[in-house]
Amino acid sequence: MSHLGHMGEPDKRTLRRELLAVRNRLPAGDVREAAAALAAHALELDELAHARTVAAYVSVGAEPGTLALLDALHARGVRVLLPVLLPDNDLDWGVYAGEGSLARVRHGGRMALLEPAGERLGPDAVTGADAVLLPGLAVDARGMRLGRGGGSYDRVLARLERAGGQPALVVLLYDTEVRARVPAEPHDRPVHAVVTPSGVRRFRPAAR
Repeated sequence: MSHLGHMGEPDKRTLRRELLAVRNRLPAGDVREAAAALAAHALELDELAHARTVAAYVSVGAEPGTLALLDALHARGVRVLLPVLLPDNDLDWGVYAGEGSLARVRHGGRMALLEPAGERLGPDAVTGADAVLLPGLAVDARGMRLGRGGGSYDRVLARLERAGGQPALVVLLYDTEVRARVPAEPHDRPVHAVVTPSGVRRFRPAAR
């Protein structure tokens, strides 16, 4: 079976494997430096500067680091929501109250995740966010995001759409993960901006 999709594009599974292999080769020092740069650029975003509630996530492994950004938002008085993975891959949410409020949770044979240890707010809590920070592996010139393939954030985005929510959608990536094109399906939704260690790129204005 060919690994090339529409017009010779690599399929999602193949591209995910390639991108994860590059991430996993990154030296720990480079990951730390990138996390500091990401936080600095993200905090300059108008969508985050004026947000009262931000839905985010805790990076794991060689993912673009988010903890410095979470701490800075929390210090600003922003209500930061973090995901809790449910057995069906949907996401519940809890409030971030500093690094001490996180618990390491292993879901089956997967990598352990850091999740909020406090009260569960329910999957619909994300609909009150002014901005949503999305994990991903790549984004293209249209703003189409390539996720890890679990479908959790497809559900989040569908939930926001059903609720009429129009938060700013921002993906955090390394510079090399901004591509000319990634495979996309009809249900995929473009993000408003990508933040990388070298800066911010916008794809469309966030609805107000």
